[in-house]
Amino acid sequence: MKPLHKKDALNRLKTVRGHLDAVIAMVDDERYCPDVMKQVSALQGSLEKVNRVLLQNHVETCVLHAVEQGRSGQIVDELMETLRYTPAITGPTNQEDQ
Repeated sequence: MKPLHKKDALNRLKTVRGHLDAVIAMVDDERYCPDVMKQVSALQGSLEKVNRVLLQNHVETCVLHAVEQGRSGQIVDELMETLRYTPAITGPTNQEDQ
């Protein structure tokens, strides 16, 4: 993993961990449900940003390396599978299509 991407991903994940602890406390304190839901949505957005960092790293390292080795067909299939886990980029998957 590229050092810059690793640092970015770790910083974002540590922020998410702290935010998640705060949301857990909100639920434990029986805070107003819409307030908790807003915070959960913010957490989801933060995790999507982590996914984007990881995807960028994957393309810049693993995908590029595989193409250089002549494994472009294999890496395209893998990349398409990977993109299924990034609904913010590709849109939600339809469970009936799976």
